[in-house]
Amino acid sequence: MNLVRKILGPKSKYEKDLPYAYEARVSLMGDKEVTATYLADTICGLVEYLQGEGVDPGTVEILEVHQQHDVVLESGLYLGDAGEWLARPALCRSFETHYPGHIRADDCTFSDRDKGIAGR
Repeated sequence: MNLVRKILGPKSKYEKDLPYAYEARVSLMGDKEVTATYLADTICGLVEYLQGEGVDPGTVEILEVHQQHDVVLESGLYLGDAGEWLARPALCRSFETHYPGHIRADDCTFSDRDKGIAGR
């Protein structure tokens, strides 16, 4: 990664029609007021982390974090018909129409972003 990208961050974060990040709010102890929060640059990184940690999809709300506002994602974008987490490539295919022109069979606008997670 060149110096400019290290300072400015991923180019895709400046695309106005894409979220800046994703936030998962996981209800703890069956209480929507008591939550754990996880942040990620990509939806695939976030979903893979939650699945790997064994988080029950029914306890999670995922939001797109934009510069000026947040938008709750419809769970059908990241969950299968039986309520299970989608994995790549099915997860990618699910978001193709949500982010037209940004996700293709061989590439993704989000590929310049870190797949890591921050959480508490």
